[in-house]
Amino acid sequence: MGVDKVAGNSSLETDDVVHLLNRRSLLLAGTAAAAASTFGVIPTSAQQSSAQAVASAPDHYHPKGKPPSTHTINIQNALRNSMPFDDKLDFEEAKKGFIAAPPYRQIKAEAGHVAWDIGKYDFLLQGKDFDSIHPSLQRMAILNMGYGLYEVVPDAIFQVRGFDLANISFIKSNTGWIIFDPLTAKETAKAALDFINQRLGSRPVVAVVYSHAHGDHFGGVRGVVDEADVRSGKVKIIAPEHFLEHAVSENVMAGNAMSRRLAYQYGAVLPASPYGHVDQSIGKTTAAGNTGLIAPNVEIKQAFEELTIDGVAMVFQNTPGTESPAEMNTYFPQWRAFWSAENVTATIHNIYTLRGAMVRDALAWSKHINEALWRFGQEAEVMFASHSWPRFGNARVQEVLRGQRDTYAHLNNYVLFLANQGVTVNEVHNVYQPPKSLQNKWYARSYHGSEFHNSRAVINRYIGYWDCNPATLTPLSPSDSAALYVEMMGGASRIMAKGRELFDRGMYRHGMEILNKLVYAEPNNQEAKDLLADSFEQLGYQYESPSLRNSFLAAAKELRDGYQPGAKLKSAGPDVVRAMTTGLFLDFLGVRVDSKKAEGMKFIINVDMPDINEQYLVEMSNATLTNIKGRQAKNPDLVMTLNRSDLETVMAGESSFDALVSSGKVKLSGDLKVLADLRSVVVQFNPAFQLMPGTVTGTTPLQSAQVDPFEQPEPELLAE
Repeated sequence: MGVDKVAGNSSLETDDVVHLLNRRSLLLAGTAAAAASTFGVIPTSAQQSSAQAVASAPDHYHPKGKPPSTHTINIQNALRNSMPFDDKLDFEEAKKGFIAAPPYRQIKAEAGHVAWDIGKYDFLLQGKDFDSIHPSLQRMAILNMGYGLYEVVPDAIFQVRGFDLANISFIKSNTGWIIFDPLTAKETAKAALDFINQRLGSRPVVAVVYSHAHGDHFGGVRGVVDEADVRSGKVKIIAPEHFLEHAVSENVMAGNAMSRRLAYQYGAVLPASPYGHVDQSIGKTTAAGNTGLIAPNVEIKQAFEELTIDGVAMVFQNTPGTESPAEMNTYFPQWRAFWSAENVTATIHNIYTLRGAMVRDALAWSKHINEALWRFGQEAEVMFASHSWPRFGNARVQEVLRGQRDTYAHLNNYVLFLANQGVTVNEVHNVYQPPKSLQNKWYARSYHGSEFHNSRAVINRYIGYWDCNPATLTPLSPSDSAALYVEMMGGASRIMAKGRELFDRGMYRHGMEILNKLVYAEPNNQEAKDLLADSFEQLGYQYESPSLRNSFLAAAKELRDGYQPGAKLKSAGPDVVRAMTTGLFLDFLGVRVDSKKAEGMKFIINVDMPDINEQYLVEMSNATLTNIKGRQAKNPDLVMTLNRSDLETVMAGESSFDALVSSGKVKLSGDLKVLADLRSVVVQFNPAFQLMPGTVTGTTPLQSAQVDPFEQPEPELLAE
């Protein structure tokens, strides 16, 4: 609303600028030139030439792409002219303790492709303001260019930053390293360990801590430890209670949809460019290497739990239901250092993450921060985290903890204040604002989250998606309602004319509203899709949150090009699949049953896994597959006996169920037709489904003839 108001005028009035700044809370700090001076050293002449080429030829990567419009440029300039230039504390803290950067900008994967390339973002280091990037987002993107080894606490705590989406932290113990969060990929984690050992002297890894159950915080573990050492107890892997369950389960039941949606939130199809992907707010992007998972052998179960490993005393704070269903902070009393995991970084996070996940509890999040503030924050002299950069000095630590606590609490409380006065889920994102006292605080900015989707999430968490208007309770599907709208608006030509007029006036959200109807009504109308893409693109340039920017720009690209799958990189081993409980595997098998094909089927299977002493009763009735652990039916249709270890080979695609039967590893007694019936109704999901109208041509089969229906698709190790 505020963007359209300013963008719709040929010149900016003072009231318009004030309205824009207050509405979007866009008081900024620093300039591109000043910021780039912090990270502006590019190691080699070849990399300098590459970066200079980007700076001298900032052409749009797409032939249909548009530069920032006059309206977008006016908005960006209004923001730059309102920046408090004296606030450079983030840049000072980000470079504090810098030891060295490696001589390389790329890290290769074992398969030969590039797993990590910080150099492709070097266009950010040229001291140029890009009108195609929200000034606040550009500032954050520059801060996230920190690359190399940093000392957080003298001769005690170190971080390697810029090797992956997350940071990897090294705690110096009596005889080795305790690693916190070993990144997404084996290759980047190994490179970080090699680099710190080269610079500070080689030390063995004695323990690994997983702060929480997202893939960018454990996926690289095989790059830093050997599983045999974990199994023997030589190396401790420490994680919060229920870590293993949530590391897998959060991305299974709707995993196919999540991975497809992730391409929008994370801009997976966008090249690094001033017009494309520039940052992810909590880091640059995720590494594309081999991911793995080694189960923890130490679980933190209490709300607060003390543990000493190799001379390092740690106090763990379990914070379930915050940024991850299983997460924990850590305090190091001997150094007065507080590790805030991903609960307190340099952004207000997602209450609802656009890739899709259960809505998080903003109030509980604020309460866990409050507990940390009063238990640890009163004496902590440094706060460091799994993303962003540390905060130094007790006053600064308390300021950030208090500010983030209040931002999450205010988000919860004031949205409900509005809801209790009749503001609905379809309106609140245009009404909610954080308190003015926090609007110009960098640590209270909603980069990873956004006020748009976080405010709606709070209402959805408490009272659901319905706005209490019966017209929205049983609405037509967009593809059905769109034709009616198009007819009533006078047809495609009138909508296109109005859409162009709104675009020319900079009223992109208004134009998006009507063009979206036309595209749903006429999904093959490429001219309409192109104009909608143009509107999406300008809005993407204007948004501060990378989640919003990437989603709008990715949708624009898909409208122009159609669906184009990105590279699908398989992890090195079946770690995540094997970590699934049998119950979760059977639950997801139920999700993959085509109930239309299963109509009329009835059977009961007793499943016995003697190697782990588990039994399940699996029943098909009413076209629904259910299971219950620890039960066996008296008169089942089929009895199936197999070891869990053998089932894992099928789940991981290393063997087929038929092969296990043929080899005698599966014993079957009863009606063997039951197994054939089950196989006939279980499908494998295909991620090539349509998000924007007219972007997927033809139909893609759900089931591949080459894939065993009982094979478990490997869950994505999704970040955040």
